[in-house]
Amino acid sequence: MAVPSSVEQWVSKLRRQQSQPQPQSQAQSPSPATISQSFYTRWARLYDTIALRAPSVGLVRSEAADALRLEPGDTVVEMGCGTGANLPYLAERVGNEGTVVGVDFSLGVLDVARERVRDYSNVTLARADATRPPIQKHAPDAVLATFVSGMFDDPAAVVSLWADLVGPGGRLCLVDLAETTDSTWRTLNPVFRALVRVTAPPGTRTMRESPTAVLDERLVSAHRALESWCRVTHRATHVLGFARVRAGVVEQ
Repeated sequence: MAVPSSVEQWVSKLRRQQSQPQPQSQAQSPSPATISQSFYTRWARLYDTIALRAPSVGLVRSEAADALRLEPGDTVVEMGCGTGANLPYLAERVGNEGTVVGVDFSLGVLDVARERVRDYSNVTLARADATRPPIQKHAPDAVLATFVSGMFDDPAAVVSLWADLVGPGGRLCLVDLAETTDSTWRTLNPVFRALVRVTAPPGTRTMRESPTAVLDERLVSAHRALESWCRVTHRATHVLGFARVRAGVVEQ
């Protein structure tokens, strides 16, 4: 199946926009978004190592790509693509005739992602906010988001935006980390909470509420939004119950 000409035109326009110099912020004091961007840029290489070598993470990424039920020629967007660990999985499934777009707001992680996909002609990277993605409505067949639900103040609204973006028949997949409910491994939850606090951007570490509690609340909100928009086609847990994968087909 060939990529529709409208998608080709939209992707070409996106590539031209991304080739232009990025505007510099003139704010006197950094915003929370700027702090987060700087944080992920600074630690991009470390995050990339974790993204590639964490136990069972390759299995989770492969399963997420499969859960989207991608076919050759499809267009898929990854929101919050980070260092691009998922992009090869997606690119291989849509084939040379398909299109993969990775969206992230951090220059540092996109630099790493660019290195990773330099041999993939069907992958385009965009520096943009996943809550306001520069994506043509109904152009994507699918949207993937891994480990980003906890970054949004209103994840349900963001997931709803993505569902509207792909439209009826489009597919969504969320992959997130949360405290395990598996009784065998609950003793590891304190370790997970410590890791969440250490790896959170600076602006979130002084919150009165536990970062892990906020993460769990946002994960539940995001996944409920997916269920409200979609016929759920895939549910799974991995990594001792800490990783949750959920996918569905938009029905509304």
